[in-house]
Amino acid sequence: MGSRVDFCVMPLLILGFLALQLDRGNIGNALTDDFLRDVDITQNQFNIGQQLLSMGIVLLEIPSNLILYRLGPTIWIGTQVIAWGLVATFQAFQKGLGPYLATRLLLGLTEAGFIPAGLFTLSRWYKKDEISKRFAWFFLGNLLAAALSGIIAYGVLQMRGVGGLAGWQWLFLIEGIFTILVGIAFLTIFPTSVSKPVSLVGIRFFSERESYILSRRILADDPSKAELKTHVSWQEVKNVLTNWRLLPHVALTICGLAPVSSLNSYAPTLVQGFGFGRLESNLLVSVGYWILLFVILLWGWASTRAVCIVGSDYAVYFQCTGMPRSSIHTHLANFRFSPKVVNRCIITSQSAILRYVILAATIAISWPWHPVNGSWLSLNAKTPGERSVTMAIHIMSANCAGIVGGQLFRSEDKPLYRNGWTVIVCLSAASVAFALVANVVYYIGNQRKLRRFGTRFSY
Repeated sequence: MGSRVDFCVMPLLILGFLALQLDRGNIGNALTDDFLRDVDITQNQFNIGQQLLSMGIVLLEIPSNLILYRLGPTIWIGTQVIAWGLVATFQAFQKGLGPYLATRLLLGLTEAGFIPAGLFTLSRWYKKDEISKRFAWFFLGNLLAAALSGIIAYGVLQMRGVGGLAGWQWLFLIEGIFTILVGIAFLTIFPTSVSKPVSLVGIRFFSERESYILSRRILADDPSKAELKTHVSWQEVKNVLTNWRLLPHVALTICGLAPVSSLNSYAPTLVQGFGFGRLESNLLVSVGYWILLFVILLWGWASTRAVCIVGSDYAVYFQCTGMPRSSIHTHLANFRFSPKVVNRCIITSQSAILRYVILAATIAISWPWHPVNGSWLSLNAKTPGERSVTMAIHIMSANCAGIVGGQLFRSEDKPLYRNGWTVIVCLSAASVAFALVANVVYYIGNQRKLRRFGTRFSY
């Protein structure tokens, strides 16, 4: 049954995330094709546009999820994908600062809510002990886009001059049209709900008997999912907003992902600055993302073995057999901190190969903790409504990181970006500290519950 659910649910969600990241991140590849000169903007103005994209997502993240709750994932997510696909396609014809800023903001507004909507949708289809792995699979779409974007850009950017268009224009057009097709496929194929796994055009994935079994397995695991409300109550919103345990997660996400956001935009430019060719730089950056893809899959698998159920709450310690209770999550936070320090130390090195290898290593272990952090939050939400708002706050935090990361590499700091790399090291150190705080908070809370409920709730 689980594999059947994977077949009808996971591919379209992964494709949607792939399209999202292609349309959001391809502007980093466009920088290597004279995008700034062609559009007539400066590097610092480009940074403001990136911040506006993240701000647009933050502004509509929770409202988007409230609409999702009322309309359901099929209609809302499908419509949303088509909407940002249209923006992504027509951004190929922007010229000047005003249109550039407006386009980035509009792209953020139309993309708002997709990731938490996807995570919430997965939480409705899978049991608690299945969620971490599926969250990792969902983020596979993000990683595939990051890994493929450099390869795609290497080919498409060579089309400069075809039809009188620049290579970056062809990049936006091709990837934007792909997104629109994904949105149409989502509207026509994705099943409407667990209790009614039929698409809007009548495609049935399970028989009546199988649908009943599918619903019962989910409800037996979490009876709260029986509530098919069409709105999130104010009490659920209040419960989430007053839950102080979310604060370390929010701080960890902002500090940990701000450097990631900056590298997503500037990694090809940095590699080009090391001395590699314009198109070759896009290809080389993809290597780090391919490695990260496998690291995230490994981490998603490892986290499924680490669910600790205590009382009515769920806390994920992300530990494997034999690992200390301080959790792999924290150990990885320390490990991913190291390459950023090395990047800062070797900014004056004359070895292009050395600087590229360290940058690729930084990308390769930059954020495997992020989807696991999301599943951690999801498992600790007590109701579907709280889960929806929690996921929205989680992704809002990630986009607040984009606002911070948008200004880490500035024109007055190039070509070495001493200040930029110094700030990245400081943010990474802070993320390590917040990861430790989050683990300590849950460890103390679980120990209290263990003493209260007895030894049957053991690791």
